[in-house]
This record gives sequence, structure tokens and C-alpha cells, in this order.
Amino acid sequence: MAQSRPHVALVTGASRGIGAAIARRLARHGAAVIPAARSRIHCIDVAEAIEGEGGLAWPLELDVAEPERVGFALEEARALAKDVGPIDWLVNNAGIATSAPLVPKDVAAEELARAHMEVNFHGARRLIEGLLPEMKSRGYGRIVNIGSSAGLRGYAYASSYCASKFALVGYTLAAALELEGSGVTINAVCPHYVDSPMTDGSVARIAEKTRRDPCEVRDFLARENPGGRLVTCDEVAEAVLGLLAGDENGALVELEGLPEPRIHRPNDRSRPA
Repeated sequence: MAQSRPHVALVTGASRGIGAAIARRLARHGAAVIPAARSRIHCIDVAEAIEGEGGLAWPLELDVAEPERVGFALEEARALAKDVGPIDWLVNNAGIATSAPLVPKDVAAEELARAHMEVNFHGARRLIEGLLPEMKSRGYGRIVNIGSSAGLRGYAYASSYCASKFALVGYTLAAALELEGSGVTINAVCPHYVDSPMTDGSVARIAEKTRRDPCEVRDFLARENPGGRLVTCDEVAEAVLGLLAGDENGALVELEGLPEPRIHRPNDRSRPA
């Protein structure tokens, strides 16, 4: 499909870390970007950084866990970008991760599971459902969900997080089959441990509970990655851009801290298992 105007990209969870890196990378590629998060104030710095580099951006307040407000936020997003074009790129990056035993004692198990599903799975689903009809009517759209290696394998003390990411990966693969031939594609990027604020929080919690040095904990997590190092936010951003700018559909791009990503195509039955 010919593209004479800039793409308009909505990136959730874009106030810091992976989301901010994605927003800035897409802007450098030439897209107009709407960095969104629960606090608009925290997205202003990202938007200003993009504009300082010559790009175009509008910060947006968006809490993906509040169904009744997602529709209003999308209307605001459309209004912000109306002079440029419709939202044709969506990156679902907003997420939470809280570690706990399989049967938590210090937190309510129901609340923990519900919170992970509301943000990590339903949040992405709500935005897709809000934008997909117009993407299909135009015959073009690109959706990338930020999954995790926790959506491909299990991790101890992260059952709710894993469940939510497995749900997101399964949804992505099923949606890809339904979208085949529509001009809209959907894929997922699944990084292992990333050098990000979320990992910083995990390091702090582990260090507090185990009384280990935070640097030692960070090194341990890096060694858990097949590549022996933490994935960078910029590597995630580059993988996202590759999927948005291409025609791949139903792919899972696994980032392991190795020089090249591992690409899974579970829907492709022509490939050996």
C-alpha cells in the first residue's frame, strides 16, 4: 500500500523504558507518535524529546485497565492526529509484573491475577478492538504486542505474569489468522530480561527479599538470558519497527540477548515443528 503521509503510531506504556524507546525510534523513522501512559505528564518529556529531534508527537493520558475510559482516550488520540492522518500503527506495550508465590500469602491472589490480566492482556485487547475496524476498512494497519519470554515459557514466582503474557501471545496468533489478507497484520515481540525500569523494580524486590547485593541480582538475571546479557530497550524498539514497517503476520520475535532475534511462526504449518 502506497504511503504518502506519515504513519501515526499510538504507543502505550510510553512514559519510560521500553515504551519511550519505541516511541522515539518510530519518530526517527518518520512516524508521528502518540506516547500514552496513565499519566500524561510523564509522557510530555518523551513527546518533547521527539520534537527536539525534529519529530511530531502528542502526549496522551491512557489507562488501559479502565475499559470505560479507553474509548474516550482513543477519541482524543484521533483528534490530536487528525491533521496528519488516522492511527495506523499500534504498539501495545503497557504492562505490569509483580512476583509472588503460586499461592500468595502477603497479597490477594484474586487481585494479583486480575490486575495482570486487566493490563497485560485485556488492555491490549481493548485497544485492538477500538482501532481494528477502521484499520480493516482502510485495508491497512500494523499492530505489535509487547509480549515476553514469559509468554513462551514459565518462570517461578511469576504465574500471574506468565498467564497474562501467554494469553497475549495466544490472542496475537489467533488474531493473525483472522486478519490474513485484510491488509492488517499483528505480531508480538517477546524479550527476555530487559535493561529497563521494570527489571530495576524486580532487582530491588529480589535484593530486598534475599538480602543479596542488587548488582549481583542484576548479573544473575543477565546470565538467565541465553545471550548472557540484558536485552536493551533499543533492541526491542528496533524489532518493533521492523514488524511495523514490514508485512510479517503472526510472528513472535524472541529477543534473547543474542546478536540476532529468534523468530517463531507457529501458524505456519508448512514449517517443521
